[in-house]
Amino acid sequence: MNNQSLGHWGEESACRYLQGKGYKILERNFRNKLGEIDLIARDGFKICFIEVKTRKSLHYGAPFEAVGSTKQHKMVQVALSYLKYKLYTTDVLARFDVVSVYQNPQGPAIVEHIVNAFDLTYLSH
Repeated sequence: MNNQSLGHWGEESACRYLQGKGYKILERNFRNKLGEIDLIARDGFKICFIEVKTRKSLHYGAPFEAVGSTKQHKMVQVALSYLKYKLYTTDVLARFDVVSVYQNPQGPAIVEHIVNAFDLTYLSH
């Protein structure tokens, strides 16, 4: 499986996992000139901006460890843009999650969901 198909498989796995938890997927691979967010979902009254990281090996660490401060900052910028131009407000309950998907060679995929993985106010300054 090449990196693109692995990423697509991971996003599909993450969507199924989140939908099973009651999330409503609003957008997949939302892009604008500022960057991309893998998934945007609603969890109750909260809008969740979700980065999905998929790995077929843990040799370089857990998938979620690849979401560093640069990626977090970019996600905040894209999320603020999404809220402003799609929902016409930034006055909503929102959070940033990370979903790690590990393609386990011994069995089914291992999905780990980190709710509120980083904070908007800390990064937007």
